[in-house]
Amino acid sequence: MNFSRDALKASITDGLLSFPVTDFDAHGQFDAESYRRRLAWLKDYDVSALFVAGGTGEFFNLTLDEYREIVTIAVEVLGGHVPIIASAGQSAELAKAHAKAAQDAGADGILLMPPYLTECPQAGIVEYAASVCESTELGVIYYNRANGVLDVDGVKALAERCPNLVGLKDGKGDMQSLNITIKTLGERLAYVGGVPTAEIIAEAYLAIGVSTYSSAVFNFVPALAVKFYRALREGDHAFVRRVTQEFFIPFVGLRDTTKGYAVSLIKAGAGLVGYPAGDVRAPLVMPSAQELETLRRLIEHAERL
Repeated sequence: MNFSRDALKASITDGLLSFPVTDFDAHGQFDAESYRRRLAWLKDYDVSALFVAGGTGEFFNLTLDEYREIVTIAVEVLGGHVPIIASAGQSAELAKAHAKAAQDAGADGILLMPPYLTECPQAGIVEYAASVCESTELGVIYYNRANGVLDVDGVKALAERCPNLVGLKDGKGDMQSLNITIKTLGERLAYVGGVPTAEIIAEAYLAIGVSTYSSAVFNFVPALAVKFYRALREGDHAFVRRVTQEFFIPFVGLRDTTKGYAVSLIKAGAGLVGYPAGDVRAPLVMPSAQELETLRRLIEHAERL
């Protein structure tokens, strides 16, 4: 661990956040050398923290051994440069194993994913998250999404119980609920925008005090992702509007044609710019040839923007 909890919290309070894809070879196995090259390439761009084995990194499809290797490589390549935050989740006990593996590998924090269960009561979600927080010395960011959404009382209870809870990542896009949570807990937590293609509602996030978000498109248009973030923070409304209209809205339209394309299109885009990461694992699917051509044209336009 290279960053304290306070430093971790500061890193996710301000600045763009990177969520790299995970590299697989032609046989669908983790490709460590390709992953190293990817991280070395992305290191040249200005981000505040690196979230490895996240949703864009197909955390849900990794073995524990693969996960451990991914975090280890990230720490070797970028440890000390920016905080390394690794995912944990699926079940309470497996999430604890993820947290231990990440801590042993030298990670700086944990992004706690929702539990794997069809339905969860609020008290159960709090207990799930608290049990993982209490199992690790690392700072934890809770990912509020899917079947694991905590309301304001749940977030407050978790924050009061777990001093190492440093942040809340929003994966729902419910601005009313998020604003109530922010206004209730204030600076106790850092708040991160985390809906798919978060740039599409970045202006709304900023309006309620969420000044950072996870950028999946950073994987294939990193220069544009950084420039868009800076324009947003500097109040360059004309540039933000133009990029939203000419890149993000068409991209979201393509993304929404097929479930899972929030990940698949990102991997495809990485390949189109010369950093192939292999195919996604089932149950996700890769884009069609026609969709790849649409994405290629979007990337070419992004470079002009």
